[in-house]
Amino acid sequence: MIAVIDYGMGNLRSVEKAFQYLGYEAQIITDASELTDAHHLVLPGDAAFGDAMRNLREGGWDQRIDDHVEGGRPFLGICVGLQLMFASSEEMGQHTGLGLLPGRCVRFPNSEKVPQIGWNQITRHTASPLLEGVEDGSFFYFVHSYYVQAENDDDQLATTDYGIEYTSIAGRDNVFGVQFHPEKSQKIGLKLLTNFATLN
Repeated sequence: MIAVIDYGMGNLRSVEKAFQYLGYEAQIITDASELTDAHHLVLPGDAAFGDAMRNLREGGWDQRIDDHVEGGRPFLGICVGLQLMFASSEEMGQHTGLGLLPGRCVRFPNSEKVPQIGWNQITRHTASPLLEGVEDGSFFYFVHSYYVQAENDDDQLATTDYGIEYTSIAGRDNVFGVQFHPEKSQKIGLKLLTNFATLN
């Protein structure tokens, strides 16, 4: 089963429905204790980093996510879910993240229109099963004001240019994250979700 974490942040139903449309068993989980049957775990989110982390900790999700990842099972962060995977964020103060990957989340410079809303391209950097069949230069749908600075180049699976080049797909071993919304990115987004759903 693919579990979609409901930690009070939103952007859940469209993710669940996308997996179901593709033919995979997916379910929104509202209680961390229900994660025992999940082989794949998805952390979506449209919210401020600090609020999201507070909800994850208060719900006991942070430890459950750690246990899931340490057990070698696939994990995918979407939008704010990607940002939460990293060590820290400067969004409305300094906040500590899940620390699944080293790096931090920072705001786009004032020289760019913020938030970035709309379609933008990815540039592939590191081979990954998540990107099987996803061509370099593919377009995905973005909505965000903050972006991730991955500390390790090898964790940077793809980047996107929005005045600066930033990490738009990150991953290591069984942990993956995307800044864009694959569930809103038409055929290529569904391909990426299929790749995730078929990971062992």
